[in-house]
Amino acid sequence: MPEDEKNGILAKMIGPKKRWRAYKARAKGLPGGYRGAVEAIERYLMHFVPTDAESTASMFEDLVDLFEQAAADGTPIRGIVGEDPKEFVDAFAANYSEGGYVPARARKQLIDDLERAAGDSTAV
Repeated sequence: MPEDEKNGILAKMIGPKKRWRAYKARAKGLPGGYRGAVEAIERYLMHFVPTDAESTASMFEDLVDLFEQAAADGTPIRGIVGEDPKEFVDAFAANYSEGGYVPARARKQLIDDLERAAGDSTAV
């Protein structure tokens, strides 16, 4: 990896650009509601950026893996995130980081965005 890619702020937050772009391409390839759910969770997870780029990259790759498998199996979004999306995402993030401060506005946006995505989970 080039030195500037290792030391840049983006690399410290999300990992190598190549991995980030691959993750974004996979997320973009998800069917409608699943894509919306991943985007909502991604926004929320940005408050939980782990301390190392490897953990961050792994976290987002695992997220898209989960939703790709759910889409392939036909699992509804509520079947993944449950009735309390904040609890699901906080537990998911806890596997990768001690977490960070999440403003109330971000929690509300997560819940609203996942409500919209769950309503659209059957759209392909």
